[in-house]
Amino acid sequence: MKKHLIDSIKMLAVMTVVTGVLYPLFMTLVANIVFPNQATGSLIKIDGRVVGSKLIGQKFSSDKYFWPRPSATGYNPLPSGGSNYGPTSDTLKHLVEIRKADFIRLNDLPANTQVPSDMLYASGSGLDPDISPEAAELQIDRVARARGFHAGETKVLRELVKARIETPQLGFLGEPRVNVLLLNIALDSMDVNRE
Repeated sequence: MKKHLIDSIKMLAVMTVVTGVLYPLFMTLVANIVFPNQATGSLIKIDGRVVGSKLIGQKFSSDKYFWPRPSATGYNPLPSGGSNYGPTSDTLKHLVEIRKADFIRLNDLPANTQVPSDMLYASGSGLDPDISPEAAELQIDRVARARGFHAGETKVLRELVKARIETPQLGFLGEPRVNVLLLNIALDSMDVNRE
């Protein structure tokens, strides 16, 4: 019995080192060689300073920026998750009505505007970095007004959004989407070039 216990402890120590230390180190090394950007979190840097990750949504509330979809976690990646409200939830229905009214009012849209669902519902993680092209399109006029664009420059802004549309992965996985962080970074660089 004592010999089996000692053998079990030795095996536990060996497997802990193999699966808890050596394997993770090996996989980290391979990931950094094969996918260096993704292995470090797909971080976006401007002038050597990290401004966000391409993979994690973040809050933009200024009228000068395109807004991301709502977040049930307040864009905090640590407690990532959805609200868990079901389709029959009165709370969810009330939240959607508020979000729709706010989106229409803040973007100065007609009252009967069809607001894309991604601007009404939080994603399952609460951190989705993308919005639909339709959601970006509905925000163009607000962003243009806030940045002082002239009527002719709004077309340039529409072209910027169109250029930022990402196609479904492998051509069939997911929907066309626009990464909000990358769009807003391009928007800021466009503003610098206008001045």
